[in-house]
Amino acid sequence: MKDASKRAVVLLSGGLDSATALAAARSEGYACYALSFAYGQRHKWELEAAKRVAQALGAVEHRVAEIDLRAFGGSALTDEIAVPKGRAPEEMAHGIPVTYVPARNTIFLSFALAWAEVLGASDIFLGVNALDYSGYPDCRPEYIEAFERMANLATKAGVEGRQRMKMHTPLIALTKAQIIAKGLALGVDYGLTSSCYDPGPEGRPCRECDACLLRQKGFAEAGLSDPLIRG
Repeated sequence: MKDASKRAVVLLSGGLDSATALAAARSEGYACYALSFAYGQRHKWELEAAKRVAQALGAVEHRVAEIDLRAFGGSALTDEIAVPKGRAPEEMAHGIPVTYVPARNTIFLSFALAWAEVLGASDIFLGVNALDYSGYPDCRPEYIEAFERMANLATKAGVEGRQRMKMHTPLIALTKAQIIAKGLALGVDYGLTSSCYDPGPEGRPCRECDACLLRQKGFAEAGLSDPLIRG
């Protein structure tokens, strides 16, 4: 049963991990306020997925903040740079790929922090993962811990002692297979999600980018079929 006084802002991209994070927040009794971003990314399929997921998982509200990170570029997701395809797991495990969007999680979390302060919410959930991921520096535990410390210095509510912000990362130490198992146990329909960096017509996954390959690996290791893969 959700407690209206126990509110959380949940970053929701529309992908597998953020959907699971939303389900985890809901399972802990939070009234969830989902936050997505139209940030100039390559495609908007993930925003359609976020809308479906927010509705299916009972978010109290779902907002889409519009910002334009294409003004800076520097990433295959916000610039005219090709999305890497067909990389081996060993290659993904080393270095930071061109799909990294400079400072994206810091920007997104800053927006989440602002909304949380307005809502009187002390909790922010995000689906970052430090195991089966693409090497992004803003997915590491030490980054999340540093942002939480900063958040408690940065807001009026924090300075006045009315809020103590907490960053929740329920997936950070899980493999992709474990994330999928957790999500299914919490009622996530992964057929509603979108993970691909470079989807085709009607949002069909390319099955070759890092996000697709990590997703495929997770479903395979969980002994399951990805509902987005047909034929």
